[in-house]
Amino acid sequence: MITLKTDEEIEVIARACEIVADVLDQMADLARPGVTTAELDSWAEERIHSYEGASPAFKGLYGFPATLCTSINQEVVHGIPSPTRVLQQGDIVSIDVGVCYDGYFGDGALTVSVGDVSDDVRQLLEVTQRALKRGVEAARPGSRIGDISSSIERVGREAGYGVPRELTGHGIGSRPHEDPQVPNYGRSGEGLRLQPGLVLAIEPMFNIGGREIRTLADEWTVVTADGTVSAHFEHTVAVTMDGPRVLTVVPSKAG
Repeated sequence: MITLKTDEEIEVIARACEIVADVLDQMADLARPGVTTAELDSWAEERIHSYEGASPAFKGLYGFPATLCTSINQEVVHGIPSPTRVLQQGDIVSIDVGVCYDGYFGDGALTVSVGDVSDDVRQLLEVTQRALKRGVEAARPGSRIGDISSSIERVGREAGYGVPRELTGHGIGSRPHEDPQVPNYGRSGEGLRLQPGLVLAIEPMFNIGGREIRTLADEWTVVTADGTVSAHFEHTVAVTMDGPRVLTVVPSKAG
């Protein structure tokens, strides 16, 4: 069911998203060679709990065991933090975090470099961020879900990247995952018509190689089938009469 949010509800979601953004804002500095993904997870959980009324949204969700999803190199999404996963020079790590605040949810992700990375990988990160920007720009009243999806897919395909089809963005609000789904591929002009009050988690994922993916034996970690690296970026966005409003921002750094 599609649920449009009131202005008051959007402000509570925005507060959850500000905490998400604060956590992610620290990750470029924290994700250094020698750091474990469990250490990142512990820091994130403590940071979220430092905000009164906030809690990690992912921990326990569908049985997921951690606060963060930490997905390294060929891992696309849903990597489980571990004290044995030590970040190495030249890695990239996708960090996905959700926050519950006063009964509403925020969700965001970014992929960071651990030290220096190759030009090919640096380009992957830049292009995936650009696709997120294009997707957000398409989230306007009167547009359709397909306009977001096609905007994202076009950026990835023009760069020659694989665009997984099994993983999508989603609605968000009083639940962490709501209708509608927001695929990273599609046709402009198709799908649900966007209205003010719709809040979406838009999250492009691109692979340097093919689009095929598989899930590891832990039943969580999704990896590229061909072993090539993958990047993931995500914003929570409210559709407003004035256009898209990105909620996953640190207020002092907005604009």
